[in-house]
Amino acid sequence: MNRPFAESCEQNREPILAVLREVLDESTRSLLEIGSGTGQHAVYFAPEFPHLTWQPSDRLENHAAIEAWMAAHTSPNILPPLALDVLDGAWPDEAYDAAFSANTAHIMGEPAVEAMFAGVGRVLRPGGRFLLYGPFNIGGRYTAPSNARFDQWLRVQDPAMGVRDVEWLTELAESAGMSLQSIRDMPADNKTLCWIKV
Repeated sequence: MNRPFAESCEQNREPILAVLREVLDESTRSLLEIGSGTGQHAVYFAPEFPHLTWQPSDRLENHAAIEAWMAAHTSPNILPPLALDVLDGAWPDEAYDAAFSANTAHIMGEPAVEAMFAGVGRVLRPGGRFLLYGPFNIGGRYTAPSNARFDQWLRVQDPAMGVRDVEWLTELAESAGMSLQSIRDMPADNKTLCWIKV
C-alpha cells in the first residue's frame, strides 16, 4: 500500500464512531475535521453519516496522504481537504454544525491548542459540538500509567508536546463560547471530550 498508514486510526475508529453516532444527529449537516492526518478517519467516518458533509483539513504537506485515501475510498459527502494551519489564522469563512479532531492536542504546542479552540469557537454554529479525542489529564493528574509514559515520551521528542489537562482545555473552550457537555472514557486510556457552542 502506497498510502501513509496510522495504526492508531485503525485501533480507535470503532469506539470513536460509536460516540459520533450518539452526537451527530440528522440536524448535523456539516463537520470540520481538524488535523485529518492520513485521512483514514475521514474516509471511514464520512460514509457512516450520509446526511452530513465531512470537511477534512490539515497543513498542506499532509494533503497528498488525505487525497490518496480519499481516492481509494470514495464517498460523495467528503470534500477535498482544506489547507488549515491553526496558527496562521486563515480559518474557513463557513460555519459548521460540528468539529472533530483526534490525537492532535498532545502533539500541538500550547499556542496551537489555544488557536485551535479559538478557531473552532469562531466557525461553530450555536448549538454546534466540538469533539476532541485523545489522552487527557484530569485535575492535573494522569488517568493511567500508560499516559504518564506517553507524556514523558512526547516531551523527549519535543518539549512543546504533552498530554493536556481537561480543565485547561475547558477554560479555552469557555473563552471561545463553548461549554463542556461530556467526557467519555475510551479504550487505551483515552477519552472523547465534547463541548457545545452556547
